[in-house]
Amino acid sequence: MSATVRKAPVITVRPEPENLPEPLPEPAVEELRLETVLGALSDPLRLTIVRKLLLESEAFDHSCGWFDLDRPKSSLTHHFKALREAGVTRQRQYGLERRSHVRVADLNARFPGLVDLVAVWTPRDTP
Repeated sequence: MSATVRKAPVITVRPEPENLPEPLPEPAVEELRLETVLGALSDPLRLTIVRKLLLESEAFDHSCGWFDLDRPKSSLTHHFKALREAGVTRQRQYGLERRSHVRVADLNARFPGLVDLVAVWTPRDTP
């Protein structure tokens, strides 16, 4: 029996620009709980959001419009809030727009390998 080994995708972590707005409330690194993070990632849409941020980011952070998801704004707001409150993403308010990025270093510090698992995940269908 042969096992197929998938090559891990490249995760690019962009440097934090200067003079960013303060992040919205989020748990500190030492407060991150595996069951909470996994709960947030258990939704395929949220998993897709995180994977896209990890593999396709064009900037340090992105607004929800960048994801081009065919969902009502209220639904997307809920999903982005769930990811932030679980500690998976960090959000900042830029005027009327909230922008997100994955807390890669924090997640790797608490749960080594988790970010890589999200990156190699393949969606079954488009959420």
